[in-house]
Amino acid sequence: MSRSALLLLIMTLSSLAALWLSPALHEGVALLLKGSSVVFGAGFLVALMAGRRIKFDPVLR
Repeated sequence: MSRSALLLLIMTLSSLAALWLSPALHEGVALLLKGSSVVFGAGFLVALMAGRRIKFDPVLR
């Protein structure tokens, strides 16, 4: 796992934890936390896909 993927995973989990631990938040703040967790989660998935290295052998025998 790359550093950026790990950072995005931590940010996703922290925004979800803040949303879960503070149920009495205003609607705007809760919506902001939900949106940030979706954005960070999508960024995490993109970082995981971009971080994969596929070995390619150009010599076809």
